[in-house]
Amino acid sequence: MTNDIQTSAEAMENAALPQARVVHCDPGARPTPEEMPLPAKVQEKPIEEKSPAEWAYERIILYIKNFEEQLDSEHEVAMGFAGSDTGVIRIEGMGFFAPDILTFYGSDGSGLKTQLIQHVSQLNVALRALPRLPDQPAHRIGFQLAADLGDTPPEAEPEPGSNGNS
Repeated sequence: MTNDIQTSAEAMENAALPQARVVHCDPGARPTPEEMPLPAKVQEKPIEEKSPAEWAYERIILYIKNFEEQLDSEHEVAMGFAGSDTGVIRIEGMGFFAPDILTFYGSDGSGLKTQLIQHVSQLNVALRALPRLPDQPAHRIGFQLAADLGDTPPEAEPEPGSNGNS
């Protein structure tokens, strides 16, 4: 606890700001979403006015985009779901249905169309790098989703492998 004195406006503003923290073993680790400012469009609507689904959706997008920025041109993002036998889904889309449902669209390891509908209270995902599909460029869904949040213009999506990780 600090002894800093805040005006009531500062206290209200600080109460509305997201609380985030991260610690990395590597002091030179790339910044992660907890360390970055939220996109302006995400900040437009106060957190207390967002449903748990909307707020989870926005933050997962930031994690996916950050994960993709670290992939080479031979890999794309997929999700594994903790506590289920769903396996891994190659992410092709994502959505939310307020107040409490998130939906992940994609395909499984054998290429079958897959959709997972999950309550925010059960949300546990692991982002994984899967080899890209043969004869297709790696998809960067995180950049498309982030563009919807106003974080990255769609034309700013890097070519796979142009991030120095090829």
